[in-house]
Amino acid sequence: MGAHGMFDLEKHFAFYGAYHSNKVNIIIHTLFVWPIFFTAILLLNFTPSFFNLPLINLSLFGFEFFLIINFGLLISLIYSLFYIFLDVKAGSLAAFLCLLCWVFSSLLAQLLGFSLAWKVVLVVQLVCWTGQFIGHGVFEKRAPALLDNLLQAFLLAPFFVLLEALQNCFGYEPYPGFHHAVKGKIEADINEWKNKKQNLLS
Repeated sequence: MGAHGMFDLEKHFAFYGAYHSNKVNIIIHTLFVWPIFFTAILLLNFTPSFFNLPLINLSLFGFEFFLIINFGLLISLIYSLFYIFLDVKAGSLAAFLCLLCWVFSSLLAQLLGFSLAWKVVLVVQLVCWTGQFIGHGVFEKRAPALLDNLLQAFLLAPFFVLLEALQNCFGYEPYPGFHHAVKGKIEADINEWKNKKQNLLS
């Protein structure tokens, strides 16, 4: 059985899944969600260090760079911990990816500098968000989840595209019966939405 309340994985995944049932829309989100997260962290890497904490010096591919304990790390940790609480196995992988995003975005931030980085972020965000709205408008034919629950959609999207990929590629599920239970909730939600839409049109 899953947890309840804030960490009710079935409830959260059913909410997200009800807005992403079309295969093309799922593929679009799988491609675009993580770049949105990465570039958001990239921009946050230009925020100052908390409490003047010392820099962490690293060397990668022959390039010397440093990590700053700032909002980039804070947001990455919030996402990481939330995902682990939702599901230890898939959440740990998602947490690892979140922290990788922080490390590599730190490197990229120092390579590009702010004057170029914000332009890269703007282009990637515009392309990825446009792609997702096209996915919903053209293929899903349902408004994005963020219009109904902004925080839930932003916080859960990276984890759920990963969880969906693990399910489709490896048959992974957090616990036995998870996907069966979620499928029923998704179908119920979609049917309720269709009925409401039909009532508005009639």
